[in-house]
Amino acid sequence: MNKLAFVFSGQGSQYPGMGRELFENFESARNVYECANDILGFDIAKLSFEGDAATLAQTKISQPAIYAVSMAAYSVVSELCEPEAVAGHSLGEYAALTAAGAFSLEDGFKMIAARGAAMQRAADRNPGSMFAIMGSDEETIARVCRETAGYVLPVNYNNATQTVIAGESAAAQAAADTLAGMGFRATKLAVSSAFHSKLMSSAAEEFSEAIAGVRMNPLSIPFYSNLTGHMLPAGADLHEYLVEHLISPVHFHEEVRGMVAEGINLFIELGPNKVLTSLIKRGFKQVSACNVEKPSAVEKLKETL
Repeated sequence: MNKLAFVFSGQGSQYPGMGRELFENFESARNVYECANDILGFDIAKLSFEGDAATLAQTKISQPAIYAVSMAAYSVVSELCEPEAVAGHSLGEYAALTAAGAFSLEDGFKMIAARGAAMQRAADRNPGSMFAIMGSDEETIARVCRETAGYVLPVNYNNATQTVIAGESAAAQAAADTLAGMGFRATKLAVSSAFHSKLMSSAAEEFSEAIAGVRMNPLSIPFYSNLTGHMLPAGADLHEYLVEHLISPVHFHEEVRGMVAEGINLFIELGPNKVLTSLIKRGFKQVSACNVEKPSAVEKLKETL
């Protein structure tokens, strides 16, 4: 019997048209977008379905758009099965925490709006870049970052052979070029700054004030943390956690390892694209993983279950 976990996509996974088929085919998905529009004050569905890639790449747009499609997928899939654990990659932690009962969908959209706006302002003040490095080990990447002039460091540990670096644009580009010259693949991410780094410090301060009044609830199912790579302990201060999350590295590979050790053998990615599905399949060949963002995937999941 499968023991399953829900995992939720992060920023950079957005694409024009995402979520449209869920919206058109499932009432529960439409309800998510209606909630989003009411909270955000603009039509996130229209931007998601009809906006161009450049528009969707704006942090203040991409974050609520990804959260919306993730929660739309969750609204459909949660009627078919219940997870033993949840996790998210970066932004995806908000959908994971919503699924774990930490806060309401409405408060999720409010926090995402505040987070995206704060990060956009920080990005405008402190432009930066992020690069996914494929094929290199973590130690080599860390060494290259240390030896590169300027501010750049590893910020996303995605799997054993993929790490994301971030920092000041010139420094991040220089480190990426060095790693590419060593034979590794370096791909620039479609984001507007260096997330999970000190370039987001002003955003963290602003965000802390914005979410101070949000009610946080005890988690109803195990939630695996980007910050530690392990299950978040009961009683953790979620306000403090979400603020720290903005400026701290993401240990996604370690948290998936932890879930696999607990017997999780089916990972269902809820959100746009198949980024996490690919990372999990490459890193843990003994488990299954699938992405659910379209009706055809919902039907296929029913067969799997």
